[in-house]
Amino acid sequence: MINHQTKPLLSAKDLRTWFPVTGGLWKRTVDHVRAVDGVSLEVHEGEIVALVGESGCGKSTLGYSLLGLTPPTSGSVTLNGTAIDIADPGAWKPFRRDFQIVFQDPYTSLNPRLTVFELLAEPLRVHGIVPAAELREAATALLRQVGLPEDALDRFPHAFSGGQRQRLCIARALGVRPKLIVCDEVVSALDVSVQAQIVNLLLDLKREHGLALLFITHDLSLVRAIADRVLVMNAGKIVEEGPTATLFSAPREEYTKTLLAAVPRMEKRAVAR
Repeated sequence: MINHQTKPLLSAKDLRTWFPVTGGLWKRTVDHVRAVDGVSLEVHEGEIVALVGESGCGKSTLGYSLLGLTPPTSGSVTLNGTAIDIADPGAWKPFRRDFQIVFQDPYTSLNPRLTVFELLAEPLRVHGIVPAAELREAATALLRQVGLPEDALDRFPHAFSGGQRQRLCIARALGVRPKLIVCDEVVSALDVSVQAQIVNLLLDLKREHGLALLFITHDLSLVRAIADRVLVMNAGKIVEEGPTATLFSAPREEYTKTLLAAVPRMEKRAVAR
């Protein structure tokens, strides 16, 4: 049971991320793309919150803005009870250890010039997680947690499949012992045959480490199987939110009803809660 009486790990109030549209001879700003337009949300310890909506609705931009990867235009973000100065690009730096992200494309998320050991050891070294002499042992333990063999340490990313690379991305994020991981469409670029494996891995790690997950996805059948709460996003705004069972059984907004109606009958997923 998620305790919503406690302070959230992550919260945003009236968050906006607008991108200027320029035109004319002098390239002046004539309008803005309102990718995130007045969003408020919370994610609590140990909770899985799904952020859903059609492609282009702004959900990935919102995920990046919450972590300072795409600077917000206005509003407020609070991490671990500390308000972030969104005008300061360095304000998020002290929170990088507690708030991690796994991106959609595992093929571009890993530096191809680094071995797996170097990829996993870098954040451990930067954040002082373990002494230098213990880095290889720690990297081996991370591989074990994500179901990869020890001999992967000395190989390069090109030697792995998409599913295996996503496991490496998860291991890299997990190494700094975060409290929350933003999962941005983490299975959409993978073969259907491995999607359930990656989702099950994330759920296992959540239970083992008490992680909170902000799961950005358009896969509503997956959301129904794993999420505690759902946020529905449209045109840069959260148009509906609520417990998963309630939202799926009795959606209030027409946009949510349309999304749910477009999904085929929910198939049973090979995921465990």
